[in-house]
Amino acid sequence: MNLVLRLEEVKPRHRRGVGGKGFALAALKRHGLPVPTTLIVTTRAYEEFVGLTGLRGRILLELRRKPFQELRWEEIWDLALRLRHLFLTTPLPPGLEARLHDALGPHLPARCVVRSSAPGEDSRRASFAGLHASFVNVAGLQAVLEHLKLVWASLWSDGALLYRRELGLDVRTSAMAAVIQEMVAGDRSGVAFGLNPQDPSQAVIEAVYGLNQGLVDGTVEPDRWLLDRATGRIVDYRAAPKGEVLLPGREGVRLAELAPEKREVPPLSEAEVDQIFRLLRRLEEIFGTPQDVEWTWQEGRLVVLQSRPISTPPPGGEGDRRSWYLSLRRSFGNLTALRRKVEEELLPAMDREARELASHSLAELDTASLREEILRRGRLYRQWKKVYWEDFIPLAHGVRLFGQLYTDAVKPRDPYEFLDLLGAAGMLALRRNRLLLEMAARVRERPELLEEVRRGQVKDPGLEPLWRAFMGEFGDLACGANTCGLTSGGLAHLLEEMARRPVQAERFDPREVEALKGQFLSRFRGGKREEMAQYLELARASYRLRDDDNLYLGRIGAQFLRALEEYRRRGGDLKELAPEVQELWAELTATPAEQPGGVAITGLGRLKTRQLIGQPASPGVARGPARVVLRPEGLFQFRAGEILVCDALDPGMTLVVPLAAAIVERRGGMLIHGSIIAREYGIPCVTGVPDATRRIHTGDALTVDGYLGIVILG
Repeated sequence: MNLVLRLEEVKPRHRRGVGGKGFALAALKRHGLPVPTTLIVTTRAYEEFVGLTGLRGRILLELRRKPFQELRWEEIWDLALRLRHLFLTTPLPPGLEARLHDALGPHLPARCVVRSSAPGEDSRRASFAGLHASFVNVAGLQAVLEHLKLVWASLWSDGALLYRRELGLDVRTSAMAAVIQEMVAGDRSGVAFGLNPQDPSQAVIEAVYGLNQGLVDGTVEPDRWLLDRATGRIVDYRAAPKGEVLLPGREGVRLAELAPEKREVPPLSEAEVDQIFRLLRRLEEIFGTPQDVEWTWQEGRLVVLQSRPISTPPPGGEGDRRSWYLSLRRSFGNLTALRRKVEEELLPAMDREARELASHSLAELDTASLREEILRRGRLYRQWKKVYWEDFIPLAHGVRLFGQLYTDAVKPRDPYEFLDLLGAAGMLALRRNRLLLEMAARVRERPELLEEVRRGQVKDPGLEPLWRAFMGEFGDLACGANTCGLTSGGLAHLLEEMARRPVQAERFDPREVEALKGQFLSRFRGGKREEMAQYLELARASYRLRDDDNLYLGRIGAQFLRALEEYRRRGGDLKELAPEVQELWAELTATPAEQPGGVAITGLGRLKTRQLIGQPASPGVARGPARVVLRPEGLFQFRAGEILVCDALDPGMTLVVPLAAAIVERRGGMLIHGSIIAREYGIPCVTGVPDATRRIHTGDALTVDGYLGIVILG
């Protein structure tokens, strides 16, 4: 099979080699339907690329770092990011590149859309729309080849990995074709469904002004028509607010204001709605099943961009959260609105709630009233936790969105280099640690002040304002919702360690970060520069919130636990309280369960763990004794120069990080708190080590390699 085929060259035997979209477009062309000029880069090109460059083995290595079923959402993001980075930074072998130049060059349109076309995708069994990549308005052969690699990389996107079983995703046999279409800049575009999944008696048409990408990624809301599937009669029409339109830019697309005269006018007339309905019926005749069609209207001509069967991915059973996971991917406009909501409404409301709860004198309540207060606080925590999952977690996608843009533009050696531009973001945890270090500096001058700290009666004029500021802002945080006993004695221990030994300083200087920002933005001109600056600011806000959100939630949780402590102080039995209270108490105070796994190698005739594989989260190499912290109270035995080993580092626990030589966590991801704080202090961090706290014991000598994601024992 050739590396590149034109639509008219596609034969039935080529079905797997051209993928679902390519094969469907060839069928449309054969039946005389209007489709853009299209070239198909077959799966042979992908197979040669991953084979000749050794990329197939590197993909396998990444996939084997940790059992997939144990990966959390942050780790899936990271895995997909690293795989995408491999494709982006691996050059095409010269021979393959020359042959693609020869095959594509003479036929390449001036402006292109580069779409995925995976074998098995867009079939009756599984359409999996949106799991693989498409790129609009790509100009020039070299740019097409770069985007071709990104289409190949999307075979291993986070969405595709989630549906790996249904897609039959296997490193040894999986491949990706790509469709390279002429860019059709229609003045109106949309999608149409020959069968409404919610009502099989209906068909659905959605339309927007401008390009289709605005509808697909949620940037522009579409007008919607419901039609009788048998007759095409319009049974319902819903007009969307119209203010913006997506148009071709110099590169990619740009959002512009819709002309005022179009804002009250539907994108389609009734006659045009009928023409699209008749197209749906024709496509159903050709393919034998109702179709999901992407179309555009250009100068009075209806053009079919792609067509696939309507199908729903197989359900994953009870507890399947894949739909929720995919909903985390948001557009820039959606994330910008979400940021305003979080920063201007939700965080201030959360702060007021925590302060209001802290102001109550629980000792003045009788026992019956205290029980009611405990129940009320538990319900408040549940409500705010729901907000955390629905609003705070999705905002973290701002970091990932910027990371992709940065990597595409810079092609750095380190896939996480973009995080350096997000440093010095003003996180609460860093402000708390600075206060600790300032107190430690005073204690270094006058060690006898530790006794005042231990008694909780600080009167020294140099230390007292710092103590009051620390306890006023962070004293009720303890270790987030999991109270870790932030007693005067525990705090005195940390200050003593910080005063007696060298500690880690923050890695990022705000001036240096601004210099990095300037270097990055200097790569762009005009509107593109402004656009990238906006993405960066969104990412900084998302990054800061990703660490702060747990501290805000922890304040609510701490007030719930404070009420429980008062109840127990009076001799109350938690078993007497409502089941929902007992469940929440168990949730907030539980020690995380250990997960099986790890890498064991044979040595000296017996099985001995020497090397554990995880995810590289913060670069650097460090050696030192391990301090395994299974519960937050264990933080107050921590010594300077030790390596912190834990299940997961809650933001409330990061007050010991200035003492740590490195961090090792069972949970993984660039956006978990251990990774974030480690990068801020410039210390190595390896996350996603499946059995870190089981294989490693306090006192074990460790070497932590944050470049490769390896922890060596001994």
